[in-house]
Amino acid sequence: MSIKKLQPQALAKWVGGILQKQKVQGIQAKGDRFAFAPLARAEDLRLDYDVALTAPKEFFQPQREVLLKFRGEAYESELQNEPFVLFGVHPYDMVAILQMDAVFSSGNYDVHYMDRRRQATIVVCDAQNASPNVFAGCMGTATLDTGYDVLVTKVDGEYVVESKSEKGEALVKGLAGESDADAQTLKMRDVVREHSRKLLRRHELRVKPQDLPALLEQSYDHPVWEEKARKCFSCGSCNLVCPTCYCFNVRDDVNWDLKSGERVRVWDGCMLAEFAKVAGGHNFRKKKAERYRHRYYRKGKYLWDLQKQIACVGCGRCISACVTKIANPVEIYNRLAEGK
Repeated sequence: MSIKKLQPQALAKWVGGILQKQKVQGIQAKGDRFAFAPLARAEDLRLDYDVALTAPKEFFQPQREVLLKFRGEAYESELQNEPFVLFGVHPYDMVAILQMDAVFSSGNYDVHYMDRRRQATIVVCDAQNASPNVFAGCMGTATLDTGYDVLVTKVDGEYVVESKSEKGEALVKGLAGESDADAQTLKMRDVVREHSRKLLRRHELRVKPQDLPALLEQSYDHPVWEEKARKCFSCGSCNLVCPTCYCFNVRDDVNWDLKSGERVRVWDGCMLAEFAKVAGGHNFRKKKAERYRHRYYRKGKYLWDLQKQIACVGCGRCISACVTKIANPVEIYNRLAEGK
């Protein structure tokens, strides 16, 4: 696989060439924040961003997606088949995408998610700046070496671009005239990546991520659940910005003719008051404290029990989104570790 060293203008030229060939969803400035959106110009790409407002999972599991259209007894599935490049994903968000891949490909194979996933070529960029609430360094997700197609790292004013897959190699063909990265540059890249692991620790977790399942196992009746839940608005903001939350609801939207319509899937969240409500009006988690606790168990224990993965990558979006400041996983897990 290729490892090239580029000047900034060469990187912009490369991105411009990609834009001429296929659709690119790239990280861009939105006022003083950043978001993934269709990229029209190479100069709009911002690899120096701290964190995207929403997780890039939306390109594989959209907030609202049509699963099928129907008329009478006839129906036709709606599938995504347009290739695209997702450019500028931070390593912790890539870890989350890989978790979602495992979730949607196991058990009942989700053809809609997986079809979008197959169409994507993902360019990961090592973080240059830290957002106020990131703790990816504590979760072991500040850097990532596999599972994506291209890695871009800024090293001393230049960019190191490494292809990591066949799709990645095809994408960097446009760099055939650029210099290969030498041994010294690669050593400097290692230093930059080690710095990232230290930089992305704005909150310090005092337990190892792999110890969280056992910690939660003994903390089901801890007073922190009731204490924090008193301030909870049940707004679901922490769910909606989380890169590893994948819960959804499915409904049929029937047209006025009562013969045709769409089956749609929309995001749902365990912190919402009616998330666990079933037919007959019974709610399995009616109390806010039950829902609040469930969120942390889902992140730190339940997915671990299924796949040996912690469903928190340390992006810090939930901390920033929570208006009552009760959604900080580091604060909760450190509190549980203290036993108070």
